[in-house]
Amino acid sequence: MLMVLKIAVFVLFSFSGYLLGARYGYAYYGAFFGAVLGIITASSDLILKKIDFGSIVGGIIGIAFGLLFATFSLIPIKFLISEDMAAISFILKGIFGYGGLLIGLSRGRGITLVSIIRLVRGEGFEENLKILDTSVIIDGRIADVCETGFIEGVFIVPQFILQELQYVADSQDPIKRARGRRGLDVLHKIQKMSNITVKIIEDDFPKIKEVDSKLVALGKMLNAKVVTNDFNLNKVAQLQGVSVLNINELANSLRPVVLPGETMRVFVLKEGKEHNQGVAYLDDGTMVVLENGRKLLGKNVEVTVTSVLQTTAGRMIFSKAKDEYDRDEARAGK
Repeated sequence: MLMVLKIAVFVLFSFSGYLLGARYGYAYYGAFFGAVLGIITASSDLILKKIDFGSIVGGIIGIAFGLLFATFSLIPIKFLISEDMAAISFILKGIFGYGGLLIGLSRGRGITLVSIIRLVRGEGFEENLKILDTSVIIDGRIADVCETGFIEGVFIVPQFILQELQYVADSQDPIKRARGRRGLDVLHKIQKMSNITVKIIEDDFPKIKEVDSKLVALGKMLNAKVVTNDFNLNKVAQLQGVSVLNINELANSLRPVVLPGETMRVFVLKEGKEHNQGVAYLDDGTMVVLENGRKLLGKNVEVTVTSVLQTTAGRMIFSKAKDEYDRDEARAGK
């Protein structure tokens, strides 16, 4: 049905262009330009899908102000130049109109219908919004990151996230109850920070049952980033075009770089999954797998890194005892 409508629009524009052109003796030229306008009109839905709503609004406002500024600029010029102003008017309007359009397109990104409604209501337009997920509030590291000043701006806490947090804090399970109360304490701590503004909003999506889906929908509506450490929410949000700040990814990126051949001192804590392996941990929680390390359980050992494996769950370091590594290297050198 949509394709039939598009063909009808194309035919209508082409025929109208032909009739209009025939009136002035340029029938074929009129049909050609009509066909071009028909193609643009029929494809407008595809073009508009790729353009951000805020960019459209910003572009319209920008070009309007550009033309207005050009009109006012012509007033003093008319007193200085007595010649025909048509050419000067055309040039000025073209320059300022195009400049206003470019500025509006770039500055309008991020404007949403919701932000316009809030601006009309006198609530102001806010940028750089971040929505906090339950997992990242309970985790608590977000408060430490905010204290360093690396993250600032407006944090949005939806009412449905607050209710979920309250539900966990009231759980019969003591572990869940402790985690929920910790999350409330973390949220209270963030509220006291001078560089952070925390806003509790009532926006909800009654037709959506899952909290993660509600967060993604809210992120799209407000053009906000979702702050989480939930791997699945991270992927779902990215698939739907919502930006995500993942605390786990931040922590992994900040861990010290370890290269093969470097030495370190570790405490062999337990056996590994494979035969004769030992396992140790660095201060940041990175697992160090020690080949032939079973015999070294409960000892502090100097090891040499053989390889590093980076996964979505974190980083694993594979190593050998330094003496064993040096012997293998000496044999290989011979």
